[in-house]
Amino acid sequence: MRSSPERSLAALTVPVAAVLAALLTLAAPDNERLWDALNRALPAPPDPRVLVVGIDEASLRDYGRIGSWPRDLYSQALRTLNDAGVSAIGVNVLLSDPAVGDERLRTIFSRPNVVLATAPGDPTGPPRPGWTSPTGVSLLNISPDGVVRTFQTAYAAGDAGQDVLVPSFARQVAVAAGRSAPLALTPRLLRYRQPDPQRLPVLSFRDVVNGNVRYGDLQGKVVILGLTADGLGGPAVRDVSGQVVPAVQMQARAVSSLLDAPFLRLHWGILMLLGALSAVAAVLARGLWGFALALLLLALSAPLWLGNVLLPGVTLSLCAIVGTALVMGERGWNLRTLTMRDPLTGFGNRVAFTRAVEQRWQGRSERPLGLILVDLSGFRKVNDAYGHAAGDDLLRDLSARIGQHKRRGDLLFRWGPDEFAVLLDNAGPQELATITQRIQESLDALSFREVPLRASVGAARTGPEIRSPTELVEAASRSRYRVKYQRLQRS
Repeated sequence: MRSSPERSLAALTVPVAAVLAALLTLAAPDNERLWDALNRALPAPPDPRVLVVGIDEASLRDYGRIGSWPRDLYSQALRTLNDAGVSAIGVNVLLSDPAVGDERLRTIFSRPNVVLATAPGDPTGPPRPGWTSPTGVSLLNISPDGVVRTFQTAYAAGDAGQDVLVPSFARQVAVAAGRSAPLALTPRLLRYRQPDPQRLPVLSFRDVVNGNVRYGDLQGKVVILGLTADGLGGPAVRDVSGQVVPAVQMQARAVSSLLDAPFLRLHWGILMLLGALSAVAAVLARGLWGFALALLLLALSAPLWLGNVLLPGVTLSLCAIVGTALVMGERGWNLRTLTMRDPLTGFGNRVAFTRAVEQRWQGRSERPLGLILVDLSGFRKVNDAYGHAAGDDLLRDLSARIGQHKRRGDLLFRWGPDEFAVLLDNAGPQELATITQRIQESLDALSFREVPLRASVGAARTGPEIRSPTELVEAASRSRYRVKYQRLQRS
């Protein structure tokens, strides 16, 4: 049975949609804007495990500029924190320049639960000789728009290439707190956290130095120490909410993100499969349901976010829209071609025949046109006796027999309810007669149950006596009627 052009195109739409969707997931595996929105709308709760000790304006007023104050202040602050029973301390202040009193800090900066920050490009290892505490590069991933969305557990060493990995400051603090974190260059999403209204977001460095803190508030906590004063050239960056945040607080968020369960990024193969399935499902939905599927995929990003799964909902939604767009394009193509094609046989209709003859008419002198007309007697009796479904089967059989004799460049048309036409390209007289005879012999064997059928085949060819397409049709019609009359006379 001949498949209709609509079905043929629908069979093509599914694999095309799958391929396009798979390529789309490879091109856009991440949805930064969507994840920014989810990070803001569904922030993580305040982390009671991590505290920030800030070098604020009050501390700078009392002790002066950081580079000029005695480093014994760090020793006093870290002793207070250790006496309070903190689990790990991260000093996010660069201490690579030598200063008076560095020898006295050897003990405090050689503890395994103290992490010292280093600048990008600095040599690996402790900032000063004799200090053995672990170190980590104080670095954040700043996007081109100035927003910090991700961080890493390691960064490539400056001149050594990517074979040498330098641990990040946040990773070293998390390890000191007892959390394993493998060294990797893969960016990790930085969780946005709501501030805790029941406690101060930052403890003053001055209060910690003077011991004006409650030890119970510090026991078992992870403490990050760094500059929080505004307007003094301290490092500050923007988070996903657009707020300017001191870098030490962003490092604290990075540590909290490492202490939590990590976000799961879907493997590219799984993303390709999901994208292809989304597009195919939209194609099979056959309508505007594809847009509903796109909204569903976008909405799924929220519950999966809460489950620590990063779903690129925008990309998958676009995959569903791609499938829907292909369905819309397929329907538009069908509407256009149905005006030119018979849906039952797949042949062109009479309008298509008129256009085809007009397009080829100008070249008839170099490439003569041949026209074969076929008339089937008894078709209406089949419809009356066995129904239109039987008549459709008969027409499919007849069109298949005619199609067996089609050459390259020839065109087939359904001329009327029981009439067909073959427009031959560059047909010589002998070739036209041969093809006409073969079609006639093929259709002579056509039968349908007990209904007598008779096919009449006539042909004509362009020549000096044929001056228009209408005259070509009339000549072929006269030939067909002669054949029909002769067959009636013989019977």
